[in-house]
Amino acid sequence: AGSQLREIFDKINNLLSGKSVQSGGRTVSVTQHPQALDFVYYKLAEKFVNQGEEEVASHRDAAFPIAVVASGIWEIHPRVGDLFLAHLHKKCPYSVPFYPALKEGTSMEEYQRMLGYQVKDSKIEEQDHFLKRMSGMIRLYAAIIQLRWPYGSKQGAHPHGLNYGWRWLAQMLNMEPLADVTATLLFDFLEVCGNALMKQYQVQFWKMMLLIREDYFPRIEAITSSGQMGSLMRFKQFLEECLQQKEIPLPKGALQSSFWRS
Repeated sequence: AGSQLREIFDKINNLLSGKSVQSGGRTVSVTQHPQALDFVYYKLAEKFVNQGEEEVASHRDAAFPIAVVASGIWEIHPRVGDLFLAHLHKKCPYSVPFYPALKEGTSMEEYQRMLGYQVKDSKIEEQDHFLKRMSGMIRLYAAIIQLRWPYGSKQGAHPHGLNYGWRWLAQMLNMEPLADVTATLLFDFLEVCGNALMKQYQVQFWKMMLLIREDYFPRIEAITSSGQMGSLMRFKQFLEECLQQKEIPLPKGALQSSFWRS
């Protein structure tokens, strides 16, 4: 509910602002230790990314309530935003977007980690689990860039707004596609913030969508094996429907004004 989200936001904001807050039956304040604020900034940013990786990966609609809190905190405490991007880029290099190259002397295990895979006891996580986590983080990022905390002062621009989403999309299309990963993440990203990008960039946005269909999609298709067709077909269907209807629907789970009255 909207009221619960406000409580969570206020508690985090109070903690970062040096006020005392109740946590786990104790009263804590960042004024209790000279490095406490830096520590809390770091851990909070990490926690937001973890929520993308875990909660949003399992429950896609969770992207919006988490993102609106993260966006509002970022606006008041920019350091959290910088650290959020650092954690995000490390866990999901595709959010830069960046595809690390295999350098001489790098072990395969280390390289898989650089690509965002979890490696435990020399075993690499399964592809579908990996893609699910990457999707969760990209969806959270796509939600953050379009959402603002509704009770903020809104004096300045969004601390990391839709122009970053436009830039991400353009950079993705300038890179050689990766089988499975590219189709999955483009679909996730456009499903979550395509509607907002469409409203902001209008004609330019539709030119970009046509470019994806005519030029970029065939390039993804060319490197996709028969076992990886699922994500590709989902993306193709989404593209076709949007171009046909000249509309990208509002994402499922988007926060409507009625939510804040709950």
